[in-house]
Amino acid sequence: VAVLGGSASGPLMAGASAPALAIGFWRNALGTIAVAPFAISTAPGELAGLGRNGWRTTLFAGVMLALHFGTWCTALKMTSVAAATAMVSMQVVFVVLIDRLRGDIAPRSVVAGIGLAIAGVLVITGVDFSLSARALGGDLLGLAGGLTAALYLMAGSQVRVRVSTTSYTVVCYGICALTLALACLVGQVEMVDFTARTWLAIVGVTICAQLLGHSVLNHLLAVMSPGLIALLLLLEVPGAAILAGLFLDQSPPIG
Repeated sequence: VAVLGGSASGPLMAGASAPALAIGFWRNALGTIAVAPFAISTAPGELAGLGRNGWRTTLFAGVMLALHFGTWCTALKMTSVAAATAMVSMQVVFVVLIDRLRGDIAPRSVVAGIGLAIAGVLVITGVDFSLSARALGGDLLGLAGGLTAALYLMAGSQVRVRVSTTSYTVVCYGICALTLALACLVGQVEMVDFTARTWLAIVGVTICAQLLGHSVLNHLLAVMSPGLIALLLLLEVPGAAILAGLFLDQSPPIG
């Protein structure tokens, strides 16, 4: 469910005629509003017991999620959906590298799997390197989105063992939305004057990618490792490429 929801994220956001930061803000703000009613009864008690370290980790996760959306949504405006999704899905590489820095050495089979993943990304995105500097910039922003997504997943896994999905989700989305709103205000980004088609795309990405994508991932963080989740998210690459080909005329290369 999370992979299918996430696969729709790139095409929907790329097809929305709105600034990248505004799209990121609205999907998180609407996601917060949607989840809040289900968190009213449990969130106050659970969040009160988080403590200073727990709140610091939650704040970090929310800010990393905001940086993830800021970089990835911008990447979708600069390069193809397939390339941007492939680069951001390289979060699995960053998860393993961060684990290594913390003293957790990955088995050789995992390293081999990462090598195959990187090879796949090069096949999918290699065409962009010869197209334009703008596409290359989009690829690099997508990679930055993968790093921040990895940090978001790893921080969230520490918090989710102590609070429920709804409590964590409503706070994390709320922090992310506030961070992006501040960025929009500082950058004087248009936030409301959009067409009906764009608002429909924003609502669609909120339902598909935010509620059925990120919220399901937040639930899984309590029972699955960030590395396994990041590995499964590689399946979003072909999903997003197929949807972009069908609805945005972005036919993926033969590779």
